[in-house]
Amino acid sequence: MDRINSYCDAKTWDGELPPPRDIIIENIASSDGLLCLLTDKIDAQLMDKGPKLKVISNCAVGFDNIDIDAATKRGIVVGNTPGVLTETTADFAFALMMAAARRVAEGDRNVRAGKWKTWGPMILLGQDVYGSTLGIIGMGRIGAAVARRAKGFGMKIMYYDVIRQPQTEKELGLEYVEIGKVLAESDFITLHTNLSPQTHHLIGPEQFKRMKRNCILINTSRGPIVDNMALYEALRDGTIAYAALDVTEPEPIPIDHPLLTLDNIVIAPHIASASVATRTKMGLMAADNLIAGLKGEMLPNPVNPEVLGNRS
Repeated sequence: MDRINSYCDAKTWDGELPPPRDIIIENIASSDGLLCLLTDKIDAQLMDKGPKLKVISNCAVGFDNIDIDAATKRGIVVGNTPGVLTETTADFAFALMMAAARRVAEGDRNVRAGKWKTWGPMILLGQDVYGSTLGIIGMGRIGAAVARRAKGFGMKIMYYDVIRQPQTEKELGLEYVEIGKVLAESDFITLHTNLSPQTHHLIGPEQFKRMKRNCILINTSRGPIVDNMALYEALRDGTIAYAALDVTEPEPIPIDHPLLTLDNIVIAPHIASASVATRTKMGLMAADNLIAGLKGEMLPNPVNPEVLGNRS
């Protein structure tokens, strides 16, 4: 905010919860730029309320909260913060994998509830990560970073992506397979794909039926990629063993959601990129995108750079 305020006058929403839509509409009417979070839905109708709008800077890597086509048609350049959270998110995906495999959250709850009475050979038995098979769906920057970590655990790694990555395969010794094989043979499946109409509920009832009964599913991408009710049924019925989520559908997950009645799931409040260093970098990148857009310059990280090309 210091960087932004040194360049322009800025109105800031200080509430913990996202600003109501009418507040955004009221303030966007006279604004040249907008810095938003992934919790803010920026659609064509809202853009039309900001006739002076030149730039939308999203403080996130994903931008499914913004109608990019609508922005492009209106000559509004959109920026995001790619790359900066790759390693941090991969760390957290692996943390969730380990927590689920070794039932860390369950153990913590048992200790706090006074259930720890003695050491026992059958108490909270989990699964080994070392030497197991990891299936990665989505081999972008984060998927590759998770694969690098898995190599250190001696895991067999297979992956599926709509675009094959031969260079990454060569560097990391990965096996490219169809998604059906990932589902059928993995002990752990971790999701690192973008949210799109094609990936909405990519993992649903039929996919869970194809997984191994000991399979653990990890999702740090976007909540709607997994059908949460199908996940609930799979966990409840023992179709798969465990799940670990950083994202849900919707967010936040309602306190009365059936998933929260289960012990064999870990749910974090969308904190995969929540390290001090990474969130600081994201904020500065978002500020730099905003300021460049206000100047009419190419954004350091544009989503639709053709807008600025058309302006010239």
